[in-house]
Amino acid sequence: MTLSQTDQEIIRKQRGFSLKKSFDFIIISNLMDSLRRTLSLAKRGLRNHLRKRPFCISFEVTHSCNAKCKHCHLHGHVDEVRASPQKLGEICKELSPVVAQASGGEPMMRKDLEKIIQAWKVPNKAPFIVVTTNATLLTRDRYKNLREAGVDEFSISLDYPDERHDEFRGVPGLFHKIEKLIKGLDVQKDKAISLCCVIQSDNFRLLPQMGELANRWDVRLNFSTYNTLRTHDKSYMLSKDDLEEFREIIPVLLEQQKKRRKIRTPRDVLWNMVKYFERGYMPDCRTGEKFFNVNPDGTLSPCGLIITDYKTKQEFIEDFCKNNSCVYCYTSLRANTERPFLSVAKEHLRFILSN
Repeated sequence: MTLSQTDQEIIRKQRGFSLKKSFDFIIISNLMDSLRRTLSLAKRGLRNHLRKRPFCISFEVTHSCNAKCKHCHLHGHVDEVRASPQKLGEICKELSPVVAQASGGEPMMRKDLEKIIQAWKVPNKAPFIVVTTNATLLTRDRYKNLREAGVDEFSISLDYPDERHDEFRGVPGLFHKIEKLIKGLDVQKDKAISLCCVIQSDNFRLLPQMGELANRWDVRLNFSTYNTLRTHDKSYMLSKDDLEEFREIIPVLLEQQKKRRKIRTPRDVLWNMVKYFERGYMPDCRTGEKFFNVNPDGTLSPCGLIITDYKTKQEFIEDFCKNNSCVYCYTSLRANTERPFLSVAKEHLRFILSN
């Protein structure tokens, strides 16, 4: 039977209406999932604040690393006991952070990283999951697999806006590898990447260029500060002369932040970084309350700079935190979690809702 032109037009409209309804349903469903996730993260953030439980826990899933970074002591393979994905999942559930971070070493050296992420992931609920990486092993396929497993964001180390990054990290061709990876991702569909730049004496003048690079690559940029706890090398600390220049660079970064919204490091943290380099320390470390680390074997450490092997959180709090006198770092993890609660909540909710 041959349909008339009018009947064919009616069928086309019905099909189009049906497709539109399906598409609208998907959009609404995704929005509802996003809202549930945002509320879950906000609820856990408030609960942890009131109970003085950590906002972020960094799981150093391995101390092995395939880079030779000039500011770090972790190089090469490390013989270590590694907790299973199931065990790390149980620890994450027990500690209940807002943000769970897989770090190292180089976390991608663990072939079971996807299983670890799956053990942490709770659909439409906390925690927010981050993988920190030097990106040497981050291919598009691994990126896709980890995203499907539950990763919300990759924090890629990048300290220079060009090939000088290769020398600093001890990996030839690394800058162009990172550039190719990022440019190969579709920003409209999925580019869950932020860059993390460690500020030190050799690169601080290049920070505005880093901001421009993040804008060109359409990714976010976060800053951390160098410290001497890993290598005891003071040459990367900013001198008094450096500090004068650094103070002049901060307003440039803030202007970039205002115009393009790619720099995530808050204003107060940027100015506190000046104070940190000026004094050589930052008082009142709040590890245990705002953040701490889980070692590859599942024991606990105050941070990645001071490695201990506490079996329980209570033991860690009583023995280390109540006697903590360390003031010698102002890393991104510490700086961002120690900010006033409302500021942290506002910042993270804005980020989550923008994705």
